[in-house]
This record gives sequence, structure tokens and C-alpha cells, in this order.
Amino acid sequence: MTKKVLVLPGDGIGPEIVGQATRVLDALIENHGLDVTYESALVGGSSYDAHETPLTDEVLGQAKEADAILLGAVGGPKWEQYDISVRPEKALLKLRSELELFGNLRPAILYKQLADASSLKPELVSDLDVLIVRELTGGIYFGQPRGIRTLENGDRQGFNTYVYSESEVERIAHVAFKAAMLRDKRVCSVDKANVLEATELWREVMDRVSKEYPEVELTHMYVDNAAMQLVRAPKQFDVMVTGNMFGDILSDCAAMLTGSIGMLPSASLDANGKGMYEPIHGSAPDIAGQDKANPLATILSVSMLLRHSFGEGALADKIDQAVSTVLDQGYRTADIHTEGDKLVSTVEMGDAVLKALA
Repeated sequence: MTKKVLVLPGDGIGPEIVGQATRVLDALIENHGLDVTYESALVGGSSYDAHETPLTDEVLGQAKEADAILLGAVGGPKWEQYDISVRPEKALLKLRSELELFGNLRPAILYKQLADASSLKPELVSDLDVLIVRELTGGIYFGQPRGIRTLENGDRQGFNTYVYSESEVERIAHVAFKAAMLRDKRVCSVDKANVLEATELWREVMDRVSKEYPEVELTHMYVDNAAMQLVRAPKQFDVMVTGNMFGDILSDCAAMLTGSIGMLPSASLDANGKGMYEPIHGSAPDIAGQDKANPLATILSVSMLLRHSFGEGALADKIDQAVSTVLDQGYRTADIHTEGDKLVSTVEMGDAVLKALA
């Protein structure tokens, strides 16, 4: 059955990088038997300019009907003057909540060709491939009660609630184990079960769900140790799964191991594997329209889309290999360029990937 993708280029460099990603989709449709159609729509600032809202009801409806969403980037200084309720970023929050995208997948991939870009020694990070699965809609960021209150003695107190239900932990566990089945079949669950009861329950549920995936090896690690191990020996990990706050911190830490956010895709998934896929970088309005942006994170987002939402692992591998080939050939956009490399534009990088795909 033909799958439907909704393409949301967004703002800034979004249309340029998404343009190269859809060229890759076109090539797979035309030459490799991918049974997919796609349509494009406005989101973020571009939508506000046209409709005075960052996300129209029509586009939200299209997003609900689609099997997956490919997003570029949203936002920029142009729209910061408007009320926060209609700023471009609100479109992303509404899409995530309306589509119940609770599982965030953040790969930290470092191609050996770019090992010198990392702040760690090349031998520690060369060929790094870690996937961090973060629960996105629960935990201390959403727990109630929360607030700031004045105590009887006049002392002010800030308070938040770290809370997870069994069902919330179960569904993110399934996301992590299913992702591991497509990789090296190892999951490390990160918690603080020695001091936090909420994560004691987390660990208990992870152990129970793991019995449904006998091929996957489950280990546990306290978050403080996990942070140290990510910097000390990151290649020991395959899939890491954790709650919202710990995942927020660890995923950014892992991203910096790679040296450039211009190479990193991400996914936000619902319970059925439908997802929104996007590069982790922003809209970079300072270079928008100049054909300088790195499209590889968006192209790799297409790879994630095919692997996690459409079950097209072989085609995802083709994209990953094409990107690696292009890096082998020395092609670099400005953000990853060093002396001796071939400096190329956004479109030229897209050309090189298409040639490697052929």
C-alpha cells in the first residue's frame, strides 16, 4: 500500500535542505521501488506570514492523515516580535501533542571521516553510532503539582513533581526495544533508581517489558555514571533509553561528541511507529537563501523515516552508505569543511548524494 509523507519545509534554510531530501525521496521512488507519495505544506513562520497562524487546521489534518512527516526547521528573528502563542515554534509543540509523539529518537553518529571534528580523541569517537530514546511527554517537565509557593515562615519554595505511570514507561520501552531490534540488539536503561522511586518503577517496568524481546540484551545504568561513560567510552552503547529530563541532557551531550549538529537527524514517534523526522539544528536565518546549508542531517532524517516508520531498512542503509561515500570523496559544506576538503554548496552536496545513490 502506498505510504503518504507530509513535507513541511518551514523557515530559514528549511526549504533548501528539505529540497535536497525530497530529491533523494524522488530517486528512491523512481529507481528503487519505494511506494511513497508526498505533499508539501507551510508551517511555522512561513505559515504565519500566509495565514497568521504557525499551523493551520488544514495542515494539522494533513499531518494526522499522513503516515510520516518530514520537517525542515522553523523560526527566526523575524517572528520574535509576535506574541508567544503564534510564534513558529508553537507549531512543533502542537504537532507533537496532537499526534501524541511521545518517543524521541536522537542518534549520535560520527562518521570516521569527520572524527577530527569531535572534541574527544578520534579513537574514542570514530564510527560512533549511539541512539538515545527519550520519553518526550511525561516526567518532571509535565508532572503536577508544580509551582512556587510561600511557606508559613515566609520562605519561598519552588517545587516540581517527577512522575511516571507504568503505561508511560511501557510504551517508551517498546520504542527502545523495537529500535534495538533494528540495530545491535542492546538497550541500556538510564535511571536514578537508588534515590528516586519514580525511576525505581521505571527499572521494574523495563525489566518486565524486556522479556518480550528475548533477543535484546538489557542493562541498567545510573544517570551520573551514564554521563561519565558517554564521554569516557561512548562506543560501548547501542540504544540508551531514559526519561524526559535525563534524556534532554544526555542527548545534547551525545550530540556534541560528533562535533557538528549539521549531521544529526532526529525522530519523534507515536505508539504505532508514525513519526515526525527532522534535523536537530535550527533554521539558521543568517545563511538562508545562500546555498550554504548542510542538507545531510535532513537527508539522514529520510533514512530514519524509512527505517522506523516504513520498515524499509535496506533503502535506509542505501542512504546512509551514500552519505558515507560522499564524505569519503571529500565533499564538505562550510560547517564541516577543513583544509584539503572540497567545499560544496547545498545543491552540490545533494548532487553528490544522488550520484552515490545511483
